[in-house]
Amino acid sequence: MSSVPVAAYLTLALILFCIGLYGALTKRNTVIVLISIELMLNAVNINLVAFSKFGMIPSITGQVFALFAIAVAAAEAAVGLAILIALYRNKKTVNIDEMNDLKS
Repeated sequence: MSSVPVAAYLTLALILFCIGLYGALTKRNTVIVLISIELMLNAVNINLVAFSKFGMIPSITGQVFALFAIAVAAAEAAVGLAILIALYRNKKTVNIDEMNDLKS
């Protein structure tokens, strides 16, 4: 049974991170920016798990860190969506350019 080389995991993580970075920096829709940040966090998780499996001393440490990163990403998504809903109720838009002041 052949194993997938570590370069394939790193390439996949690089592609996901670049797509997420592009979306976070160029898009103006808040939902798309949140999804792009999630893509970037998933790319980090892929790297953590790949290095825990293919590292110098294979261990479960990378997988534990990935589990914590998934928990943080879930909390970030929940808080981000709550803020987005509150802003939408006040401003009636999800466009980042129109959310530039703190007072209505």
